[in-house]
Amino acid sequence: MEHSDLMSHKNGRQRKLAGATLPPENMMDMDRGETSSSEPEEAEGLIRGSDSEDRRHRVRPGIGGELGNVLLLLFLYVLQGIPLGLAGSIPLILQSKSVSYKDQAFFSFVFWPFSLKLLWAPLVDALYFSRFGRRKSWLVPTQYLLGLFMLYLSSTVNSLLQSEGGPKVVTLTAVFFMLAFLAATQDIAVDGWALTMLSRENVGYASTCNSVGQTAGYFLGNVLFLALESADFCNKYLRTEPKDTGIVTLSDFLFFWGVVFLVSTTLVAIMKRENGHGKGKRRVQEETQGVMETYKLLISIIKMPTVFTFCSLLLTAKMGFSAADAVTGLKLVEAGVPKEQLALLAVPMVPLQILLPVVISKYTAGPRPLDVFYRAFPFRLLIGLGYALLVWWTPSLKQEGGFPVYYYAIVLLSYALHQVALYSMYVACMAFHAKVSDPLIGGTYMTLLNTVTNLGGNWPSTVALWLVDPLTSKECQGAVGQSCGSPEETGLCVKEGGVCVTTLDGYYVESVVCVVIGLAWWLWLGKKMRRLQEQSPAAWRCRAT
Repeated sequence: MEHSDLMSHKNGRQRKLAGATLPPENMMDMDRGETSSSEPEEAEGLIRGSDSEDRRHRVRPGIGGELGNVLLLLFLYVLQGIPLGLAGSIPLILQSKSVSYKDQAFFSFVFWPFSLKLLWAPLVDALYFSRFGRRKSWLVPTQYLLGLFMLYLSSTVNSLLQSEGGPKVVTLTAVFFMLAFLAATQDIAVDGWALTMLSRENVGYASTCNSVGQTAGYFLGNVLFLALESADFCNKYLRTEPKDTGIVTLSDFLFFWGVVFLVSTTLVAIMKRENGHGKGKRRVQEETQGVMETYKLLISIIKMPTVFTFCSLLLTAKMGFSAADAVTGLKLVEAGVPKEQLALLAVPMVPLQILLPVVISKYTAGPRPLDVFYRAFPFRLLIGLGYALLVWWTPSLKQEGGFPVYYYAIVLLSYALHQVALYSMYVACMAFHAKVSDPLIGGTYMTLLNTVTNLGGNWPSTVALWLVDPLTSKECQGAVGQSCGSPEETGLCVKEGGVCVTTLDGYYVESVVCVVIGLAWWLWLGKKMRRLQEQSPAAWRCRAT
């Protein structure tokens, strides 16, 4: 499910959002879909240049002489994925502590910075100390702050999660929002540095480092952490003598990575020269575009009628998937499914997530890539209804020792089907972005469209989480004259010897409403999106260029 998918964002870099138990689509977008905001025009041209050179020589030059740079980039992207993975694990921990869905909605703002980084990327690109290095001027302080925030959290996170009045969601949101903001800023700096750290012949490896590194970091911070933090998982698979806690705690994990951030950043600051040039290697000459010029260019792109229409459609296209993507994972945890087991289901999905874009791209390479988007849309809506059915069915399968193996097989199959529909829409969107982007400002154009795409997944997920509680109906049984309309009333019900019983779960209401909204969008606006493919290339060209 998306930046909650049954785990958006792995990625976007899809990502996820609160409630993620498998890689979210927005995390996926972050990992694979975003052109560097910090090098808008340059990145596109360089990659094209590298591709054309590859075609001429047909053999990519070896990276033996630049292996150190490639490994450094990979490591920096791994570091970037760690706070994102940790942020993705917090909603599941909060859910196990029975926080409200409004609190989950509030925490989901943690996942917005990667979708908004275009707003401050021009500043990162244009303001720097030339003697220290254009990218190191931002990378070093940003990573130091990430390390310090993690060290601070390591000493306070237990009190934030286990306070008497319940988890302190506002403070947790503020701290993890800053972690995500710093990680997004680090991403801008690393993306830009990647283009000049590697030679022209090897600059294509930068995207590989991005995808592999951030995915690995998210895996470490989310899947591996949740597994090692779980006492049940560790006792069952990793220990001979059971204990009450997992092998690691959230505090230990944060402290370890905080130290790693500080030590590695110090080494990069001292030992890695940004402005050095390798012998015999042709380096990219960077061009700096003014901050105001970049913002004016973005505004001029958005004002174009075709772009404005397309952006409006992107911002509303995922409303129909919001309940399934944002809430389903949390509902499964609420029903008793161990959060670490849901997280581990991401592992067998990795090969599928690698193969799907390759297969689907064969169908989106033509002149009408959005046809694939349109055809996959209703199937993804139906899968959302399937998720609601899965949540309804889950409590009846719970056994004393957990859930049967066939249940997890069904969850895995449903997630795999969802990934096929999700990637079909995602790859089609990215193909259309590449097709219509003005080649003279391709990077800025692409990044703008990708940013709008990510926002189109973020805001419906936050709203979906926020509305679960208001749409849920409960009644107090066993205590006359009491109700369960608020936490205070629930407390009075329990105090009088009653118990609050859910008579109508807002998740099911949302699931039906979202599918209805999605079908209406598909029948009306979906056709309008398809017709955008008939616009001439001139309709997408920015007059400011």
